[in-house]
Amino acid sequence: MKFGYFTLSDNAYRDNTRPANTFIADIVDEALHAEAIGMHSAWIGEHHFNSLGVLSCPDLVLSWIASRTRRIRLAPAVTVLPLHHPIRVAEQWATLDLLSGGRVDWAAGRGYDRREYEPLGIDFDHNQSIFEEGMEVVRRLWQADGPISHVGRHYRFQDVSITPKPVQRPLPSYVASFSKPSIELAARLGCGLVVAPFAAAMSYGGLRQVAELYHETCARYGTQPQRLMCSYFIHFADDPTSESEARARQIRYYKECVIPAFPGDPATTPPSYRYFIQMVERLHSVRPEDLGENSVLLGPPAHIQDVLGKVREAGFDEVILYFNVGLKPHAQVKDEMSRFMQEVAPVVG
Repeated sequence: MKFGYFTLSDNAYRDNTRPANTFIADIVDEALHAEAIGMHSAWIGEHHFNSLGVLSCPDLVLSWIASRTRRIRLAPAVTVLPLHHPIRVAEQWATLDLLSGGRVDWAAGRGYDRREYEPLGIDFDHNQSIFEEGMEVVRRLWQADGPISHVGRHYRFQDVSITPKPVQRPLPSYVASFSKPSIELAARLGCGLVVAPFAAAMSYGGLRQVAELYHETCARYGTQPQRLMCSYFIHFADDPTSESEARARQIRYYKECVIPAFPGDPATTPPSYRYFIQMVERLHSVRPEDLGENSVLLGPPAHIQDVLGKVREAGFDEVILYFNVGLKPHAQVKDEMSRFMQEVAPVVG
């Protein structure tokens, strides 16, 4: 099992004095540190208008990181595809794949925050169909040797061939999934899957059940299953004081960043996001003592090793780790990253 660095650049905290520019510089430094300590990948999220996070252009940030690294895989977590024209997305990530020597892992989703859609004039209520059509267009453009045409509900064009082409053929692609339609789409298109353990536990019972459903769906569509990945928040805690601080930090992230971003009002939540309502209800009432292995890796190395052993047994190929969450200091983040690669990864990797 492989391990990567992951961030959503969460910075939407009350009374937060950390400037967005400073945090983005920290994230870049942490991604470079990930390569130095032997992590497999760096996954950087896309958020707009400081609605949850502050990093709006993962493609540009990863391009800068690519120029200063030689080995680490480079990935968005994720491209919020309905916010972009799929032709431009195909061009941008194919270019990064070329410049990085074939190190891109591309992941896409439709996001969950209406506040990121409205200023751009994109229809949030019907973004599922925009997302699915966009996924098909991007992958066709990467795979085609010559020009293609497309006439769909949301996109129409004639005789388009992108340049450059990606170095990797096919370029590894993933769908971020909170729901069964996303698993269906990943299986139908022959994409890998990125899931959050918290959502997996609420929607399906756990990671093993997600893996089984994905493989069953691939068999139904006659596609070859690809890699399975999951994301985890992580906090090392060796004593009661550090554990209490970590739990409070994680709760603050849920209350101040996630709940305002997730669609949770039954009166305004589109049908394709109804499953978020239960998630938001759970997060409103979550207590520090409720944080368990379905949402966060929290504790000493032995406990983290045990949980990740279960993830590996469930059939997952990679875990991307969210160290810098809840205003955790930059120096502490780098220290925990190094500690993970020294004390945890050799046991469960």
